[in-house]
Amino acid sequence: MATTVERLGRALEREAPAWGIRPVPEEHRRFSGLDMAVLWGDLSVGLLVMVTGALLIVLGAGLRDAVLAIVVGSVLGCGALALVGTAGAREGVPGMVLFRPVLGLRGSYLPTALNLAQLVGWTAFEFWAMARVANAVSIGLFGLDAYPLWLVAVAVVATLLALGGPILVVRRWLERFAVYVVLGVGAWLSYRVVGEADLGTLWGTEGTGGLPFWLAVDLVVVMPLSWLPLVADYNRFARRGVSSFAGTFWGYLGGNAWFYALGALLVLAVGADATVDGVGGAVITLAGGTVVLIALLVGESDQAFADIYSASVSVQNVAPRAPQRGLVVAVAGVALLMAWFLTMEAYEFFLFLIGSVFAPLFGVFAAHYFVRHRARYGEEELFGPRAAGVRWRALVPWAVGFLLYHWSVPTGPQWWLSAAETLYAGWLRLPFPLAGSALGASLPSFLGAFLLALVLPPGRRAGGPNGGGRLGEP
Repeated sequence: MATTVERLGRALEREAPAWGIRPVPEEHRRFSGLDMAVLWGDLSVGLLVMVTGALLIVLGAGLRDAVLAIVVGSVLGCGALALVGTAGAREGVPGMVLFRPVLGLRGSYLPTALNLAQLVGWTAFEFWAMARVANAVSIGLFGLDAYPLWLVAVAVVATLLALGGPILVVRRWLERFAVYVVLGVGAWLSYRVVGEADLGTLWGTEGTGGLPFWLAVDLVVVMPLSWLPLVADYNRFARRGVSSFAGTFWGYLGGNAWFYALGALLVLAVGADATVDGVGGAVITLAGGTVVLIALLVGESDQAFADIYSASVSVQNVAPRAPQRGLVVAVAGVALLMAWFLTMEAYEFFLFLIGSVFAPLFGVFAAHYFVRHRARYGEEELFGPRAAGVRWRALVPWAVGFLLYHWSVPTGPQWWLSAAETLYAGWLRLPFPLAGSALGASLPSFLGAFLLALVLPPGRRAGGPNGGGRLGEP
């Protein structure tokens, strides 16, 4: 008789074969538009989303401006997310492979390294947040303070989901269980928050911190923006590009706007701090116990799964023969170690820094894929000799967009801020920051990189005799 382990192993191979980076065969592109909506709707919600929504109020936005920023930022960010997801669905390859025609094979290693860094960082944040919440529940129910134990436990759960892969997680975890838990919790928490808040009075209240509107939009855009390097990793399993776009856009838009607004209302209704502990405590106070908080952990675990899985797929862009499941375990292990050293003070900087790297990069990609190549590459462009080497000229608009981002919203540790001020205000004699940061940074950065990428010729690849790269894949 087959053992449980053997049956699980066969299920993993049948439902979620460990695809590398080659185009997914048509017979394995199983996700419908509804599947995509369930996946991205689930990935759009969580504790950290509510924490960021709370930041809008803490940093000085009034409720009316916060809601408008949430709507505008969600539409812009989800539109970009759905477009890149459509590219993944059409080409059938993960996100980092899509950069090969843009930057060249070796050139794509740079965004791969940056993506790996952000994914390990996000995984560590998720582990840290979930363990903090689980420990708070443990203390409340049993008087047991065991943060290290919960940190290991949440890491194990997320790693098992990542080993299962996207199809298994969506079809057997989300659609059968997790999505109903998240929807139920969100509905109950919304009912309690609205009951506590005097929306008529709060709606007209002005913010106190002077947060510029487009900077508030940046704080909203950053969540869907953080998924741009990952979206193709999952949408490559979609049946059609149209359903991929619609499911991704509406699924993420609904959840993102909903939970951002919940975070903002938690501050206004019960005075929650914009921290994981503060939001978690407010949820316990409002929702009537720890059950709701435990259910929120269900939704958060799926985000950690996606970060771990995509990190392993990203590594395969550089090392295609590396075993995906071994990479999953390695990524989770590194993130677990990092989670010991996280502080909430670093969180805001982390959000803005993600945007400064990936907003202009996807401006370059959008110009190359949707305009120059009319939304189609083909396998030769992705894996043939044309993709080899480095396309140096494509790095120019990316770098300019990055610099434009930090001119608009200087973000980072003090040494970086001092260097930026010296560059822009000192050497270049420019007003610093641009328009007092009132324009935000994501849109100027994206548009600057996009337009410059259209103006500059793509140039030739640089490398060895065949363009500088061995393109064979397993």
